[in-house]
Amino acid sequence: MPEKLEGIAETWQSVLDDFFIQANLRSGQILVLGCSTSEVLGQHIGKGSSVEVADILLPPLLKKVREQGIFLAVQGCEHINRALVVEEECVERYGLDPVTVLPGLKAGGAMSVKAWKSFKAPLMVESIKGHAGIDIGDTFIGMHLRPVVVPIRLKVKEIGEAHLTMARTRPRLIGGPRAVYPE
Repeated sequence: MPEKLEGIAETWQSVLDDFFIQANLRSGQILVLGCSTSEVLGQHIGKGSSVEVADILLPPLLKKVREQGIFLAVQGCEHINRALVVEEECVERYGLDPVTVLPGLKAGGAMSVKAWKSFKAPLMVESIKGHAGIDIGDTFIGMHLRPVVVPIRLKVKEIGEAHLTMARTRPRLIGGPRAVYPE
């Protein structure tokens, strides 16, 4: 593995360890991943999809997701309307509507292609309401997160050359000045 990719793998593992502590996801919840492998390598989004980067980033994330019993939804690029690769079990549990499209390197990106090949029973959905998210390279996953989004701030701000943003969600606070909320 080239030195640059080795450094990315080490940084990513550290990010995942910290993220899963702060996200505090429960079994059955959904984590949305948006990732521009092009941006990780310092290229413009959509201009240099890298299967090698997807090969480094997805397996340790899938391992964590499976250990915690949560669902992973991997967002493709705008050329497939930011559709997401999910497991069939997630579609059934959340009553999602599958769509017909296959991710490719030029329409979906390397990460969604890798997810399609790595999931047990992959399906594509047009939208989802995730409980947390990881956005690598400013892929704008916010449309796929539940309200209210709360940023997760780690010391690491980049994976390779790509900007890293993470979030969890919480229920809305409703009521007025007399309302009482749990800690």
